Amino acid sequence: MTRGAPGTPAFTKTDQEAIILNSTWEMIDDMVNYEMVVKTEKIDEITLSFRTSSHLRLFNILLGDFLSKPRKWRGSIPFDLPEAPRQNGRESDQTSLFYLRRICEQPELSDTADTLRESVEQFAEWLEAKAIVPKVWLPSVDIELDVEIKRIVFIGICGNIGKHNFVRLDHNVGKVRDILAEHGHSIHRERGYEVLSDFYEWFHTHVFSYHASTIAEFLNNLRWAMFNYLEPEYLKSFHPLEGIRYGFDSPPECSHPFGRSMYWDLMNRMRSRPFFPRFTVDPYLKRRY
Repeated sequence: MTRGAPGTPAFTKTDQEAIILNSTWEMIDDMVNYEMVVKTEKIDEITLSFRTSSHLRLFNILLGDFLSKPRKWRGSIPFDLPEAPRQNGRESDQTSLFYLRRICEQPELSDTADTLRESVEQFAEWLEAKAIVPKVWLPSVDIELDVEIKRIVFIGICGNIGKHNFVRLDHNVGKVRDILAEHGHSIHRERGYEVLSDFYEWFHTHVFSYHASTIAEFLNNLRWAMFNYLEPEYLKSFHPLEGIRYGFDSPPECSHPFGRSMYWDLMNRMRSRPFFPRFTVDPYLKRRY
């Protein structure tokens, strides 16, 4: 059990699991939905069409937030969650996937998390793999090069570029300069700001757009894996009351008021199957980058 705020119970692992699962489900709902993409009756070997370039940009921004680690507040992570290891860790451990892995290692709301673990690891392995992007043309610095870069890196950079004004992108400028230096091209800091739009044009408009359907498939599989993981708990917890009312029997280990609130939110999500059906992406969209 971890420490809580004065006057409240400590956050238990069950509380933390409910918080992480509910926040993850909510983030995926925000990214993969029919406001973002055009609905299609076909579910096998499809290409998702984002409604506008602005929706694709928002998808990249939200994904970048999902793949960011929680920020500390006054020296600690909210809900007393542990900090991911920095040394000898994986890039995906610096994202929300770290906390899903933690659930898979010691599940609290189900006896097994095999399907959830599989979905987490498949997405993590894809993110951490290196993409080879040939003939990247950066006209602002007059450089053409073949770029080898981990997908999780360019997704994060493009998400930040899409969200922030360039005056708030100093850290990303440093990352882009490091990428160029690793490929034999050193540029000054000011030129790094100039090259941001070129980088975004290549790695968001072209590469991220190509991968967007595949990313949505990973996220949707993760949402369905959470649904399957929680189904036994829902069937055990749900009970009807008078009329149309109903309730949930939260586990005694879910003792913090906020943890119980997140548990109820999770169980309410479980009252219906995920609105987005399972689907597979056209294999052509998994051959490049």
